[in-house]
Amino acid sequence: MAGFVGEAVLSGLIQKLIDMVTSPELWNFASEEHVHSELNKWKKILTKIYAVLHDAEEKHMTDPLVKMWLDELGDLAYDVEDILDSFATEALRRNLMAETLPSGTQPSTSKLRSLIPSCCTSFTPNSIKFNAEMWSKFKKITAGLQEISAQKNDLHLTENIAGKRSTKTREILPTTSLVDESRVYGRETDKAAIANLLLRDDPCTDEVCVIPVVGMAGIGKTTLAQLAFNDDEVKAHFDLRVWVYVSDDFDVLKITKTILQSVSPNTHDVNDRNLLQMTLREDLSGKKFLLILDDVWNENLDSWDFLCMPMRSGAPGSKLIVTTRNEGVVSITRTLPAYRLQELAYEDCLSVFTQQALRKSNFDGHSHLKEVGEEIVRKCKGMPLAAKALGGMLRNQVSLDAWENILIGKIWDLPKDKCRIIPALKLSYHHLPSHLKQCFAYCSIFPKGYEFDKDELIQLWMAEGFLQQTK
Repeated sequence: MAGFVGEAVLSGLIQKLIDMVTSPELWNFASEEHVHSELNKWKKILTKIYAVLHDAEEKHMTDPLVKMWLDELGDLAYDVEDILDSFATEALRRNLMAETLPSGTQPSTSKLRSLIPSCCTSFTPNSIKFNAEMWSKFKKITAGLQEISAQKNDLHLTENIAGKRSTKTREILPTTSLVDESRVYGRETDKAAIANLLLRDDPCTDEVCVIPVVGMAGIGKTTLAQLAFNDDEVKAHFDLRVWVYVSDDFDVLKITKTILQSVSPNTHDVNDRNLLQMTLREDLSGKKFLLILDDVWNENLDSWDFLCMPMRSGAPGSKLIVTTRNEGVVSITRTLPAYRLQELAYEDCLSVFTQQALRKSNFDGHSHLKEVGEEIVRKCKGMPLAAKALGGMLRNQVSLDAWENILIGKIWDLPKDKCRIIPALKLSYHHLPSHLKQCFAYCSIFPKGYEFDKDELIQLWMAEGFLQQTK
């Protein structure tokens, strides 16, 4: 958890520095002080560093050299922030002088102090001297940034190009359409509701009928989609059914190929995008199909429209289900109201847990574990992934000590290779914008169980400079 916090603040800080160093007000002032070229170097270096921060976040937990690099970057970033703040204050001072005083008038120190906000009164015309001393600081920081940038190449950090994220360290197994319904609890009503949406013929004009299934990580969106996909009435209703696991790599070519190969298994390997789309359109033409796109993160409308283009040839009543935890995805995909999945009831969550831990839906034969087991399930807060993961950690263990260790332990301290909770949550974290990562990480300073006051928290974020003003 500490790693999440540190990197959240750092990525947000680097983004803030890029915004500061590219602000028109600062550049106007900088050109006057003959440091325009140095700021331009800073902008380029910071942008390159920011591009590899996502990869560094993925590697720093296992690579001590990457962690050391991030620590050094953090120290230097605060130095950069200090000097840019000094520039911003001096620029403000000069702007106030120019706006308030008649042309050619020299202000007195006392009058100048009355014009500058109280938070900045320690900065007087004499306290910041943009001379050899300041120029020396500039050159030192530029050298530090260049050294940090060179080190990132030695660490083999890769850039996050065009919003694409690294998949080589993927920690979540791809899903399939298969489901063991006997081990699913408490989703009968949800399954019936989704099946009803699929079976009725909603008019979607010339659009593909899309039903987003939305909810937080680990709540059971994929399981619900699997249940609907394998429902007997649903099977009989559609001519074709296709399941595609998408996740955070929304590769239109790859997704289209997967759909085409599911519809026409004998299709030869085709890599031309135009030929792929034309072939898929022909294969779907006049057929009522059901397509499940599982775990979608893409918010690019153009990519989404391009993917859906061949599907418009399908017969009326064709449906597409998108499972997502991202509201942005819901806004660009839905043509029908989103289905919002809620937490499991406590008893159903308990059954999920005991099925994993004891291979049965109750504590029969293990009454000594019942009280601790019930407390563990309360800790899961109705999240089936948490219940399944914690139950799996206790598979075939009937020692009370082992169960109590799980109860008192912290979820983020559990082994990642045995617990899928953190990888699932980490994906949500990585998809936060950098400034929201800072806001999220800031909450870690409060003790466990602290009751937040919304307005107070927002004011604290503002005081830290985490909230950037927008139009």
